[in-house]
Amino acid sequence: MSVYRPAGSRVWWYEFQFANQRIRESTKTRSKTLAIEAERNRRRELECAYNGIKKRASAKLFCVAADEWLMVKQATLAASSLRIERDNLKHIRPIFDRRLVTDIEALDIAAYQKARLAEDASPKTINLEVGTIRAILRRNKVWAEIQRDVRMLTTRDDVGRAITVEEEEVLLRCCLESRSRCLYPAVVLALNSGMRYGEIRLLQWKQLDSGGRTLIVGQSKTENERDARSHSTIEF
Repeated sequence: MSVYRPAGSRVWWYEFQFANQRIRESTKTRSKTLAIEAERNRRRELECAYNGIKKRASAKLFCVAADEWLMVKQATLAASSLRIERDNLKHIRPIFDRRLVTDIEALDIAAYQKARLAEDASPKTINLEVGTIRAILRRNKVWAEIQRDVRMLTTRDDVGRAITVEEEEVLLRCCLESRSRCLYPAVVLALNSGMRYGEIRLLQWKQLDSGGRTLIVGQSKTENERDARSHSTIEF
């Protein structure tokens, strides 16, 4: 028998030979029956690993899978991105939390999209939420089985309108109340210059001539990768 108790100990250990290696480990239990089972499971685990046999992961509830995914992403996502993912999950969890990830199908996601549209959520918002579902299912090796049948909603980027004076005042007031010190000047610059988000985000002090009251806009591209602007100058 390979289970034993060292002198003066109440805890059972096991010891055996495997692939010319001596395995000696504590079972962390005072029960001999459990110790025998632990030794048997350890042997089986080593045999499977040695022969390249992967242990099939047990099915998880979506709520468990989502929590694990968020924990992993905390190390890589920015705080703002992590907040977006948590906001997405506020809508996703009531529908999927009690479902096994292996039971989620493309039809379930389609039904979710339809329900969110009925709640007047925008297609872009819904696509972001489906992206969160996709990331969680992908981590659990489920997404590949349904991805060909999942369709993202069509969004339009060419629809817009000018904001009213009242809306502009509300926007600027909210920017002033924000904890971000750069938000207000960035929005004021956008409203008065028409500069794109990327142009403002990549702006450097050397592009600003406060004495000449001018700003040189860096080179930018359109969606078709054609040069849209090449060092344009804005007076202020």
